[in-house]
Amino acid sequence: MGLLSWKPFKEEEEQRILQAIKEAELKTSGELRVHIDRWCKTYPDYKAANIFKRLEMEDTDERNGVLIYVALDEHKFAILGDKGINEKVPENFWDSTAEKMTEHFKAGRAVDAIVAGVKECGEQLAKFFPYKSDDINELPDDISYGA
Repeated sequence: MGLLSWKPFKEEEEQRILQAIKEAELKTSGELRVHIDRWCKTYPDYKAANIFKRLEMEDTDERNGVLIYVALDEHKFAILGDKGINEKVPENFWDSTAEKMTEHFKAGRAVDAIVAGVKECGEQLAKFFPYKSDDINELPDDISYGA
């Protein structure tokens, strides 16, 4: 199995994550992406920053993109917001999202962790970046996969 064909989730699990992204983005003008790796040989925050750039997530008008990065086999994750978000939110902004995700990961429910993280991101972002009637979806609502 090559890297490009690696899909760790069943179709219905992937659809749950994609649906959570769509629903979260109906609450906020923020843009959410999910990236899944098998492992992370460095700090997840560092890897997330590299993926963020590779996915060109800084190309939003308000710089309000969020990446949820997950290394499944190592049970590591990171939540990374763009410059526009970091300028407006408190330092501990992602703590509630991380706590919800950690709870599910500890119970062995990776898909539930990702869905909970996406939903919480949407709720939290709506406070600072509410949905606008003329909102344009600036980033793909898909899941990207790596090694």
